[in-house]
Amino acid sequence: MSDPALSSPGTGVPVHIATPVELFNQADIVVKVVMGLLILASAWSWGVIVAKSLRLTLVDRRANRLLKSLRHGVSTSELSEAFLKVKATDPLRFVYQAMVDENTRSADLRHGAGQQESLLERVHRIAQLSSTSALDNLRAGLQSLASIGSVAPFVGLFGTVWGIMNSFQGIAATNNTSLAVVAPGIAEALFATALGLVAAIPAVLFYNNISGRISRYGKRLTNLVGIYEVELSRQLSKGEVHGRRAA
Repeated sequence: MSDPALSSPGTGVPVHIATPVELFNQADIVVKVVMGLLILASAWSWGVIVAKSLRLTLVDRRANRLLKSLRHGVSTSELSEAFLKVKATDPLRFVYQAMVDENTRSADLRHGAGQQESLLERVHRIAQLSSTSALDNLRAGLQSLASIGSVAPFVGLFGTVWGIMNSFQGIAATNNTSLAVVAPGIAEALFATALGLVAAIPAVLFYNNISGRISRYGKRLTNLVGIYEVELSRQLSKGEVHGRRAA
């Protein structure tokens, strides 16, 4: 007994439901190009999503571990020991190393209170520049998700419009207004719109998610800079600055 949902009304003849592969193979060459571009865009966006998500998960874990151990007040030398265990490519290590390097380069300039204030100002500016660079590195490639999210629906819509135009041209050529004549072409055209949404929706969702995670990570970099500056100021006041470089 045939499934009524898959049968032609009144005839009981099974209706063939085209698969996505069949819709692609039957489509006009222009629609095929549109579909191919959308599939590539979707694959690219998922590659960026997976790479960024894994990267942020790793740096978040290291940041949680490091900042948790640094919040209780430690010396600059103890900070160095903690960061010796972190990979040099880690954003926290990158920012910390930039501050330590500036501290080390200024070792011969610390005599008066004015020079000590200048050192703190230089360290703060170096930290800001390094933090901006580290966050830019985390955001690299993320803009492609925004582009795919905004452009993919319109690319899919172009494929749909083109496919529907061809369907109506088929009506004119055959002089047959039966739905059976235009239905396959319309289905192929609408499939292009579906692919556009499939590419765009995850790209937009994960762009917002990853952007938010990077912003929260930026606050952790700010926390690190604050911890280091407070400890450096304390050590400068004591005259016991340890500018040991983290190698």
